[in-house]
Amino acid sequence: MRRDSRLSGVLHILLHMARQDGPTTSEEMAKAMDTNPVVIRRLMAGLRDHGYVRSERGHGGGWTLVCDLSTVTLRDIYTALGCPSLLAIGNRTEAPGCLVEAAVNSVLDESFRDAESLLLSRLGEVTLAMLSADVRRRLAARGRSRRGEKGTRRPT
Repeated sequence: MRRDSRLSGVLHILLHMARQDGPTTSEEMAKAMDTNPVVIRRLMAGLRDHGYVRSERGHGGGWTLVCDLSTVTLRDIYTALGCPSLLAIGNRTEAPGCLVEAAVNSVLDESFRDAESLLLSRLGEVTLAMLSADVRRRLAARGRSRRGEKGTRRPT
């Protein structure tokens, strides 16, 4: 089963956008994420509908963050993406009349609900500002570890 990486990808995009001085095009984001610009536009449309980004057409246009990073949580972004499935596992449903299958599914359903509740709670505790600060710390640490090295690139 293929994993849904939209949340991770969108967070990646948003954190890059937070470091930009101006708009970022769908093409630029698509190149960075190794995907098609249409995919980026679809993802960004949901974020625009929730007021997190704005788009401008034409020369010099693109996508711009318009939200306060300290008030937007990972759960907010997850919701803007349409609440994709959090778990890649599910119940067997081939024998709905089987009491064994019913017992197994009952305990698994409860476990799945508990796991999703815990994950959603955690996503609600982390803001985009917290992630952005972590990126800045990592960039600073990378810069310190590379001082004095010749021929190294500036961190991205």
